[in-house]
Amino acid sequence: MFTEITENNGLVYYRSDNIRYPHGFSTRLGGVSTAPHLRSLNLGENRGDDPGNVVRNYDIFLGALGLTYETLVSSAQIHSANVRVVTAADAGRRFDDCDGFITADSGVSLCVKVADCIPILFSDEKAGIIGAVHAGWRGAVSGIASVCVKKMLSMGAHAEDIQVAIGAGIHPCCYEVGEDFAAAARDIAGEETFRKHLKPRGNADKYSADIVGISRDFILECGVPAKNISECAECTCCRPDRFFSHRYTGGKRGTMCAVISKSQYI
Repeated sequence: MFTEITENNGLVYYRSDNIRYPHGFSTRLGGVSTAPHLRSLNLGENRGDDPGNVVRNYDIFLGALGLTYETLVSSAQIHSANVRVVTAADAGRRFDDCDGFITADSGVSLCVKVADCIPILFSDEKAGIIGAVHAGWRGAVSGIASVCVKKMLSMGAHAEDIQVAIGAGIHPCCYEVGEDFAAAARDIAGEETFRKHLKPRGNADKYSADIVGISRDFILECGVPAKNISECAECTCCRPDRFFSHRYTGGKRGTMCAVISKSQYI
């Protein structure tokens, strides 16, 4: 289950009840950005915002989580299934070759950025390992969620102990895709995944795609129990008042993020 948190300064974010490490999923509410398409908690450095606004927005959001901007590790996000293992020495770095991170270290905060794509956070408290991935459609059908789980397992995590939080993203109600997506889903994820998570929509060459469901199935196939997976029911495209949505705005939008850090429990 997800809990909506509203701070006195107007900040609104979500937290998953099954993860105790400091973490959060931002909305577009509670920041200082003023341009209409960025208002107000824009966390994207490349959306045309004043750089000072972006840093201030991170300070607002991360401050609510008890974290700092200097600890963040992030990525250019290339819509891959690449997940990088990082350490505390990587705090403050921005990589250009991955869409997710894993760490067993304190002192580093894993950050993935979204505006319709699916943010997924992972935690194994017993093993002391956390993860975060950005699952766009290419990453989702390529199994980035399972890549993250398998790398956690190789570092000493156990599937039955991994807790997963799948944040707000675009849902099948709004995610119409074409034959290129369908062909990739068939080729990469297989016919069963295609039939289960892509449903014909109107004409034969259009489908409603469920990238949350695709990611969930990959996680379950790794042995993580269904009871360990928490999902936010909100569709970002349905709620442009609350979330930034690339699909709803045609690309003129800000950026949200999901962050997790291995620190004292909340």
